[in-house]
Amino acid sequence: MPAASLAAPSKQVFDVRPFDGQVGAEIVGLDLSYPLDDADFRRVHQAHLDYHVVVFRDQRITPEQQIAFSRRFGVLQIHVLKQFLLPGHPEILIVSNIVENGAPVGLGDAGKYWHSDLSYKALPSLGSMLHAQELPSEGGDTLFADMHRAWDTLPKHLQAAIEGRQAVHSYTARYSEGKDAANWRPTLTPEQLAQVVTVAHPVVRIHPENGRKALFVSEGFTTHIVGLPEDESRDLLAQLYAHSVQPDNLYRHVWQPHDMVFWDNRSLIHLATGCPNHLRRKLYRTTIQGDAPY
Repeated sequence: MPAASLAAPSKQVFDVRPFDGQVGAEIVGLDLSYPLDDADFRRVHQAHLDYHVVVFRDQRITPEQQIAFSRRFGVLQIHVLKQFLLPGHPEILIVSNIVENGAPVGLGDAGKYWHSDLSYKALPSLGSMLHAQELPSEGGDTLFADMHRAWDTLPKHLQAAIEGRQAVHSYTARYSEGKDAANWRPTLTPEQLAQVVTVAHPVVRIHPENGRKALFVSEGFTTHIVGLPEDESRDLLAQLYAHSVQPDNLYRHVWQPHDMVFWDNRSLIHLATGCPNHLRRKLYRTTIQGDAPY
């Protein structure tokens, strides 16, 4: 373990700077290679709750340090695609379009549909941290949509239609769609399929820390609303999806070298916008387990 990760927590001077718009803030001046003292950690935690996505600039941290910081927020979840986990560090999923010796080094099409990470689990993700390792010279942005604001601005008749209902989430909902050289996904083994059985969650969830309501459906993982005819469920979900990603709800993250982005999967959905196939992109993701939605 690096010496820095063994250092005693220290007080650091840093700024939390909200972005223009409804979502997001950058945290400038904080070095995550050193453990945060309790006061600094509380400040970061509060910024995460207030802005839903926080960007730590210029983080020259090791995988061990990313894991250690992530664990401050809770138990880490191990992704089902074990072939894309960082060797020696199964807590880290490699997100990458790079192919070496004829094989992809990471999950190349992660996030091509709007989604909340691991919403298909009984205990979905609290949040995810994504640390830039290699960035393309063009493209590769990530979009985030505020699902609290999506609920708050939803027309009353749609609020009434979904309040109290549940929707089914499935990892395999769109797993095989669009498979090609740039969007390659391995066939899941029976053991892997057993880890991603379908689950039902409330269409409208209450955030366990800030108490606010948020829509909790996404085109990536939600298959249908329980108890509705198929056509009615499909139409209602399409309206929710379209409303969720209106421009006023969005933050577009344009990656800078060594950014680490930490978002709240209970408050947001996100989308990878993609980049040209020939440009290398690699990031390391840790995912923190949350509570059962209610």
